Amino acid sequence: MQQVLLICRPGFETEAGQEVTDKAAALGMFGYFQPVRNSGLVRFSIGSEESPEQLMRRLSLDELVFVRDWFAILGDCQLPAQNRVGAVVDFLRNQGWDGNRCARIEVRLPENNNNRDLGNFSRKWMAPLSKGLRGAGQLRDDASADASARLEILLMDFESAVIGFSLAGNRSPFEGGVPRLRLSASAPSRSALKLEEAWKVFLPKERWLDYLGGGKKAVDLGAAPGGWTWQLVNQGMMVTAVDNGPMQPELMASGHVEHVEADGYAWRPKRAVDWMVCDIVDKPRRTARLVVDWMAGKLCRYAVFNLKLPMKKRYDEWLMCRELLIDGLEEAGLNCRLKARHLYHDREEITCFIERLD
Repeated sequence: MQQVLLICRPGFETEAGQEVTDKAAALGMFGYFQPVRNSGLVRFSIGSEESPEQLMRRLSLDELVFVRDWFAILGDCQLPAQNRVGAVVDFLRNQGWDGNRCARIEVRLPENNNNRDLGNFSRKWMAPLSKGLRGAGQLRDDASADASARLEILLMDFESAVIGFSLAGNRSPFEGGVPRLRLSASAPSRSALKLEEAWKVFLPKERWLDYLGGGKKAVDLGAAPGGWTWQLVNQGMMVTAVDNGPMQPELMASGHVEHVEADGYAWRPKRAVDWMVCDIVDKPRRTARLVVDWMAGKLCRYAVFNLKLPMKKRYDEWLMCRELLIDGLEEAGLNCRLKARHLYHDREEITCFIERLD
């Protein structure tokens, strides 16, 4: 069976499977998915003649919202306690694996893994596993060599693993598909991590200064107590924080924040700003219309905003919001770039980024 393993937030397996099914069908590649509830893992089986690698070469991970990372499955491997490395070597040999394809390996765990011993084992196992695979000619000798793919091992438990490969340039740049962020003690709320992750996911690292530097101006709608405002201030921005609720006093003392007590959906700036961010919990289509209004009025160049999805038909709701955004921006005659992702620090919402290119 030709399969791709999709990695998503636990509880969103159906949405990830639906999304890849639709995207693949649009490319003329047909398949079906098998979700394991609350596992964060989905097996997408290709029913047509194409291989998993062909799908992953034609469909960009950046186009997917609910899929955090993915890799082509070679198969399931049983791991005997006395020789787990040898079992992987034998498995790859039986698969006819070309060792010149990969220079490195990543050992992963399911996101919902609660077994600390398995986590400790996975870290300690990496070195002997890499050594064994190189000795068997199943990895390049030079771990730093350029390679078209990377071997992937998902440890389900001590006895079994899913083995496959990911493609260079079309996988998450973050280990396990998750940026490792640390919340500062001075941050007003944990929501600060959402905006930082959004920047890391949506903005090219080499252009961070272009997007965030230079003393830009920003508006934070629904700002209280100030998690996203705090991130903007840390980039040197002057921020208008719009919320009827109170802001963190230490943040207000920075001198970079003007607090406007108003409804974030109704308030508009007198002059255009660089950034508008919005983390208001409301109906997602209302937020989508708000963003279109800001962009159509050229009130900002960049926007990051969250769409709170309903418990049922979450994927369908995203499709409706995406259509609202795309149609609204086109009707306004704007050339924009739209990206969306269900971030690690999101819960029932997805985070979107829009950049006005004109």
